[in-house]
Order: sequence, then C-alpha cells, then structure tokens
Amino acid sequence: MFIVKLILSFFVPPLVAWLQLGISTHFWISIALTLLGGIPGILHALWLVFTDQKA
Repeated sequence: MFIVKLILSFFVPPLVAWLQLGISTHFWISIALTLLGGIPGILHALWLVFTDQKA
C-alpha cells in the first residue's frame, strides 16, 4: 500500500490524505495546498506517507 500512496501523492494529493487519515484537518490542508499550486499539496502528501501518520 505504501507504493500506491506514493504514486497517488503525485497525482491526487488530497486522496492520499483521505486514505491516510480520513476527513481530518490534514485532508482540508491538502486540498488548500493543492489548489495553491500543486507542488505544496504534493509535498504535504509525501510528508504524510513518509511519516506514516495514522488516524
């Protein structure tokens, strides 16, 4: 599942936040960062995957 989340973080960062933590603050932060330019959203999703945040 790690590889799937890693790949998805480049294409749909909010989906990774939702898969990792559900509808939480990080999900909304990921949406906002993705709308602000994409790269910040990708970095946030990668951070969630690599730090293995759990709900």
